[in-house]
Amino acid sequence: MIFLFQLDIDIFRAINELGRQFPFLNPAAVIIAEYMMYLLALAMLIYWFTRSMQHRMMVIQAGLAFILAEIIGKTMGLLYEHYQPFAVLPNVNKLIDRSVDNSFPSDHTILFFSVAVSFWLVRKKEGWIWLLLAICGAISRVWVGVHYPIDIVVGALIGIGSAWFMYWLAPKVGIIGRSLAVYEKLEQRILPIRHKSGSM
Repeated sequence: MIFLFQLDIDIFRAINELGRQFPFLNPAAVIIAEYMMYLLALAMLIYWFTRSMQHRMMVIQAGLAFILAEIIGKTMGLLYEHYQPFAVLPNVNKLIDRSVDNSFPSDHTILFFSVAVSFWLVRKKEGWIWLLLAICGAISRVWVGVHYPIDIVVGALIGIGSAWFMYWLAPKVGIIGRSLAVYEKLEQRILPIRHKSGSM
């Protein structure tokens, strides 16, 4: 167990020190760490308003996956907790401000992976881009000094598992399909899709 704790710290140091070795990358790491959640939220909105049933079910699955993953993550946080690296370790390259609290598991990583994997399961072609962004987002949380590697690994596993579960479950839940059908009927009345008439 002591070996695993030390390994976690060693990997944290290796990633966090990259900010000192390559300072020109720090602004990108901060932007990804802080704002990628907004990019995912924007993507969900864009997918939703394509007015594709497949995309809308994907967005619903992503939202439910995140809720489930957060519940699991908060429960795990009650069973085990530790403060952020900058609050415990000396000489941490801390690039963003955070209050001291439990960092296990990483909520941001849970969000990144529950949404990105939900996209990938439905949209394989561009889904790899979302997965790559999720990985970059997770690593950036270590880079900026607010999470240990174990925080992001566990967060990623929770997010991935929740995304797979909701991908399997959501289409089987009748109330989701019925609610979506009612919503789309109301939407069509308010914002009807005009179809081009064919040539004579």
